[in-house]
Amino acid sequence: MKTSGSAPPSPFIWRRLHSLMGLWIVLFLIEHLLLNSQAALLFGENGSGFVEGVNSIKALPYLPAIEIFLLGVPFLIHGVWGIKYLLTGKFNSFGNSGSTPYLPEYARNLAYTWQRITSWVLVVGIVAHVIHMRFIEYPEQSQKGKEHYYFVRLNLDDGLYTVAARLGAKLYNQQQIQLLKGFPDLSKEPISTGSWHHFLRGIFQKKMHPAPSLSDGEKLVQEQEKAQSEMWLKSLRKRPLGQGQVIAVTQDFGTAELLMVRDTFKMPIMIALYSLLVLAACFHGFNGLWTFLITWGVTLTQASQRVMLKISTGLMVLIAFLGLAAIWGTYWINLKQ
Repeated sequence: MKTSGSAPPSPFIWRRLHSLMGLWIVLFLIEHLLLNSQAALLFGENGSGFVEGVNSIKALPYLPAIEIFLLGVPFLIHGVWGIKYLLTGKFNSFGNSGSTPYLPEYARNLAYTWQRITSWVLVVGIVAHVIHMRFIEYPEQSQKGKEHYYFVRLNLDDGLYTVAARLGAKLYNQQQIQLLKGFPDLSKEPISTGSWHHFLRGIFQKKMHPAPSLSDGEKLVQEQEKAQSEMWLKSLRKRPLGQGQVIAVTQDFGTAELLMVRDTFKMPIMIALYSLLVLAACFHGFNGLWTFLITWGVTLTQASQRVMLKISTGLMVLIAFLGLAAIWGTYWINLKQ
């Protein structure tokens, strides 16, 4: 027989940990969608709030460790235990044969059912989102001297050149990349199409008038510059380009991310999928916030639960609006041209 001083059973501990990780993820969801909304809602500012926010996050020390331990681990714990609950939980709000309880008239039963349905949407959607944004289309990085450059593959549209010009990004098509491959000195600075003849003339002038001999230290610097130029070109050529695609080169990570978000949200299929993901995340997160407060004894009376339900619902609507604004407004309203 267990005494009063015995440790709580492990399922109790894991359920509480699952609940706490859920609260942390809700806080991250608020921050994430608030940041994303600035790509769409800051009209006329070219997504400057989004760019500055992303650059601030990119500049955090030990960012890979932060991503692993403050995001990856909480998502993993919440997700693994969430799947376990999904496999054991039973819906009781949809039609059945009558062999199990069927109580569709109660709002909280419906909420319980939708909490489980949105869980499956999130399991698939978050994995796909991370693969897409963090690995497949994540900007490549290269350094020349003290400058950093970021490379992202984009699909051409009528407004991309004007948007890129305002953001200070340079666009390279397949023909320009092949020319750079033949004349690596051209990669010392990202250049526009109208400047090719100027740089080519410089190449031939150097061949006609060789530079004076260098000291050992100057040779080391030259070798470093050559190696960095080669890495720059390698990053530029790393992703194959299809018909109508270009590589955008920027000097800050936030601008590359903004162009990637713009490119993603001009595709109707992506708009539909990400809208579903945002709606599922907001319902799941803020319904979970309401139940978290009950589980942890913060709202025990019916009156406090009703108040918190209104607050949770209001936050759900607000954060969903911010998320949907980023999806529908980044390209179609704010940065189309």
